[in-house]
Amino acid sequence: MSRSKFSLADLSRRERQIMEIVYARGKASAQEVQEDLASPPSYSAVRAALSLLEKKGLLTHARVGAKYHFQPVVSPSKAKVSVLKRVLDTFFDGSAESVVATLVGSRELSVSDKELDRLEKVIAQARKERAK
Repeated sequence: MSRSKFSLADLSRRERQIMEIVYARGKASAQEVQEDLASPPSYSAVRAALSLLEKKGLLTHARVGAKYHFQPVVSPSKAKVSVLKRVLDTFFDGSAESVVATLVGSRELSVSDKELDRLEKVIAQARKERAK
């Protein structure tokens, strides 16, 4: 898979965990990632995973003193869209309506009234944007 076409949705469970840590921190060293991982592998394994994510075009690094700090190449908003598109295509036949219907119709997901109000506003705003 080419560097520019790699998606966050294509990552292994451990790679997703590492990316979540880097996104949450904004930037992180291998040691910081290792500290934040549940059941962390060795430092060398974390460093290798970070290097692999960099080769996949998802991270970049800068040297800060004796450490490398890694940060995401893709913004959090673009990452969300990439992963959501993959879920949409895989589980909902590409239908945004099916996603929303599942989300608001599921008791297990417990969407609050406040969240439903916010969704109504987002939908109304999207309609206004398209009318322009």
